[in-house]
This record gives sequence, C-alpha cells and structure tokens, in this order.
Amino acid sequence: MTQIASVYGQGLYTLAAEEGLCEDMLSQLKVLNASFAEEPAFQRLLMSANLTKDERCQILDDSFRGKVHPYVLNFLKLLTEKGYIRHFSDCCKVYQEQYNEDNGILPVCAVSAVALTADQSARLTEKLSKLTGKTVSLTNRIDPACLGGVRLDYNGKRIDGTLQSRLDAVATLLKNTVL
Repeated sequence: MTQIASVYGQGLYTLAAEEGLCEDMLSQLKVLNASFAEEPAFQRLLMSANLTKDERCQILDDSFRGKVHPYVLNFLKLLTEKGYIRHFSDCCKVYQEQYNEDNGILPVCAVSAVALTADQSARLTEKLSKLTGKTVSLTNRIDPACLGGVRLDYNGKRIDGTLQSRLDAVATLLKNTVL
C-alpha cells in the first residue's frame, strides 16, 4: 500500500466514521472501484494532461453528482486534482481494512478445486468465527491445482489443507529419506 493511499483512504474513513456513513460510503466505493476496473479508460481520462483540473472535475460532476454521496464525489475530485486518482483502488482497500477492523470482520479466502456448497461455506464460516471471535466474511476462489481440500488465506496467514500440499509434503519426506 502506498503512503498516499494510506493517508487518503484513512482520512476518508475518519470522515465517514464521524458522520456515521461508513457502510453507505463503503458500498459506493466498492461499486466505483469495480466500475473503474471495468473501464480503465475513464480513470486514464481523469489523469489526462490534455484536460485542465476543472475539466476533469466537471467530468466527475457530470458522471456522479446525485448518484454518490457528496463526500465520495469530493474525494474523487480531490484525488483527481492532486494527480492521485490512480491510487483510488488502494484507497478503497485502506478504507475497507479500517472498516473491517472497526467492525470485527475477518475477510477469509477459501481456495478449493471446486466451488464450496452453501452448506460447506456456512459450516466453515461458523467454525472460523468461533475460532477467531470475529465475524468472518468468506469468499471462495476456485483453483484446480488444489486437487482437493481447502486452503484458507487471511491476514497474511495461510492454512493449507489441500491435497496438493499433502502430496508435496510426502514428496519432500521421500526425497529426504536416507536409504
């Protein structure tokens, strides 16, 4: 995370917390972030040296006024004016991390060879919530290389219960066995 993203993302979160708007602004930031990812040309337009700062801010006004909270719109304008709009995605991550921390939410990515069923997801979420004491936000990512089992990634930690990791451990054991 860049220092710029940390300062601006945290600043926006602090403002939202003071106003009691954290959840609403988070949902708007997620939608905008996804939209910018789908249309990178829009973000490039906001960085264009061919347009003045006023013209770029007018584009934001025309696109988002009345559709997002004024704080979010002003945040976009501020990033655009400072030339930091390329850091928007990282600002969203900082905001999300602070929101999760303040609300006791632990994002966990479960990586498996096939999609988890609703029942498996519910049981895994419940078990992780009991173990961590936090509300778990579980996402499932499919990776055929797992072969079977589940790998959990959260807070920079990894719990690997995949068949591939077990096969790798057996291979290492056999390789290091002296005959």
